[in-house]
Amino acid sequence: MSTPTALALVCTLKPTPAESSSDLIARQVLDQLAEHDIKGELVRVADLDIRPGVSADEGDGDQWPTLRSRVLAADILLIATPTWVGHMSSIAQRVLERLDADLHETDSKGRPVMAGKIGLAAAVGNEDGAHKIVADLFQGLNDIGFTIPSQGCTYWNGEAMGSIDFRDLDQVPSAVAEATATMARNAAHLARLLRDHNYPAPG
Repeated sequence: MSTPTALALVCTLKPTPAESSSDLIARQVLDQLAEHDIKGELVRVADLDIRPGVSADEGDGDQWPTLRSRVLAADILLIATPTWVGHMSSIAQRVLERLDADLHETDSKGRPVMAGKIGLAAAVGNEDGAHKIVADLFQGLNDIGFTIPSQGCTYWNGEAMGSIDFRDLDQVPSAVAEATATMARNAAHLARLLRDHNYPAPG
């Protein structure tokens, strides 16, 4: 069987090549997943023309269909977002909105098309909000059919109203590193289980 794969959607508001803390933490997650033989790739969503809407294809140059095909091909989906006024970025919210089109899409056995895939979350920011962001992401991903592993998130909250970003740190705080490693370990384990034994079909 082929190597399980992970796709990290980085939802910073900054297009490449701007530095991004969300990009950094996503790469750290992919590095940890690689320790468990999970092949990962990263997409900065701001580099694409993802149109607003809740359908699988909004037409007129919408690049969501191509990105959606990459989500469908992956075993693990990570959404990494900055914290803005206590919430996920508008780009992360748009990703959830576009995934909404798959709420009623099913596979050949009648299961949600995203069933058997793992959903992960990462959040960074100089303010509170990570727990709420993760809760919102997990609820949305779960509704769509993704499975959330035990301790399936990692985050960093800097000092409130501070000027230090995650990417400015000399080293990753041990608590963040441990959370990232645990998330990757549990996600890799669950992804392989669901690959071999996906959820039962309805009926």
